Amino acid sequence: MAWAVTPHRGKELFESLVDAAPVASNYYSDQFSAWMASWYPGQYEALPDKSQTYSVEGDNVELRHYLARLGRSNRCFSRCVHALTRAVDLFVRAWNARQEFKRRYPKLPAHVKDFIPI
Repeated sequence: MAWAVTPHRGKELFESLVDAAPVASNYYSDQFSAWMASWYPGQYEALPDKSQTYSVEGDNVELRHYLARLGRSNRCFSRCVHALTRAVDLFVRAWNARQEFKRRYPKLPAHVKDFIPI
């Protein structure tokens, strides 16, 4: 997965994210024009609904759950892009480590906070 903290979304940003992410066989997005104009190494489809993006939307919900500064009805957002970038980076690293642990040991309990590097 690739991610970026930015106040604007555009074609150049999205192309850099696609280039940084692992290659997939299928790509799905909403119908934002920058996404539709980008090049993908696999099959691409712009969808009007969330039929193929539900897992990404679920990850976004988890991100907003664990990082209160990203809550939609919250005014406690980071005004410092560097601080927000560091918070998202820390979360992504802990989340990925937790996911790997859960794949190896599905019956053991695992919380995101247990995977934050000290």
